[in-house]
Amino acid sequence: MARDVSATSIDAAGGGGAPRVRIDRLGKVFETGKTATVAVQDFSLDIADGEFVCIVGPSGCGKTTVLRIVAGLDRQSSGTLLVRRSAAAAQPLNAMVFQEHGLFPWLTVADNVAYGLEMRGIGKRERLQRIGPFLDMIGLAGFRDHYPGQLSGGMKQRVSIARAFVNDPEILLMDEPFAALDAQNKIIMQEELLRIWERNRKTVIFITHAIDEAITMGDRVVVMTANPGRIKDIVPIAFPRPRNVAELKADPEFGRLSLAIWKLLEDEVRRQRLQG
Repeated sequence: MARDVSATSIDAAGGGGAPRVRIDRLGKVFETGKTATVAVQDFSLDIADGEFVCIVGPSGCGKTTVLRIVAGLDRQSSGTLLVRRSAAAAQPLNAMVFQEHGLFPWLTVADNVAYGLEMRGIGKRERLQRIGPFLDMIGLAGFRDHYPGQLSGGMKQRVSIARAFVNDPEILLMDEPFAALDAQNKIIMQEELLRIWERNRKTVIFITHAIDEAITMGDRVVVMTANPGRIKDIVPIAFPRPRNVAELKADPEFGRLSLAIWKLLEDEVRRQRLQG
C-alpha cells in the first residue's frame, strides 16, 4: 500500500501565535500480514500553547494511537505532525501519564518521582531539591520513603503525575489516567490535576471515555468517530478557571454540554457495535 508519509518534525524556532501542536491529515494504518486496518484517518487539529484539550470517542477509535504518535512512541502512516519546542528549552518536550501508573515497585515514592531527573543526569542533591515541592503538592511528602505496594491506587497515580510534572515537560500527554479509580477518588484526582495545572498551564492532551471528565477538565472537547478515527466535532468549554469539580457538575450548562456531546457520540457508539 502506497503511503504519503511526512516525518514528525520539531520547530525549534517557535513563533508567536503559532500552535504548540499542529496535526495535519494524520493517518495510521496497522498492517498484519496481508491485512491492513485503518486506525486513524484524516485527523487534523491545532492545539494552542497552554491549552487543555480532551479527546473522547468510542473504544478503539484511535484516541490512544493519536496520543502515542504525538509522544513519539509510534509513527504516522500519512500526514504531518509539527510540535513547537520553546527556544533553547532544556526540559523534555513531553511526558506521558498512562492509565496504569507504571511505577517501579523496587523504588520508593521519592525515587520514582525523581527517576526521569536521574535519567537526564541530574545529581542526587538537585533531584531531592526539585522533587520536594512536588511531593508537597500531591500531599505525599510523608510517604516519600514508602514503596508503591504500600500505597492506594489513587496515591500511586498521584506519584505518576508528580513524576511527569517534575521533569517540567512542555507538553503533558495523559491516556485515561483516572479510569481505574472509583468515583470519589476520581473527583479528588481531577481536582488535584487541575490545581497543579493552574500553577504552570502546561499544554495538555487528555484522553478519556468519560464525557463529564472531558467537560470538567478541558478547554475544548474533541469528539472522534468510530473506527477509522476522524474528528467528528470540537466542542468549546467556556467554564471559567479555576474550576471546582463538584460545583461545576451542578451547573445547568454542564448538563447541556454533556447531552450535546453524548448526541455526537451516540451514533458512533451504535455504529461501532454493528461493526463488531
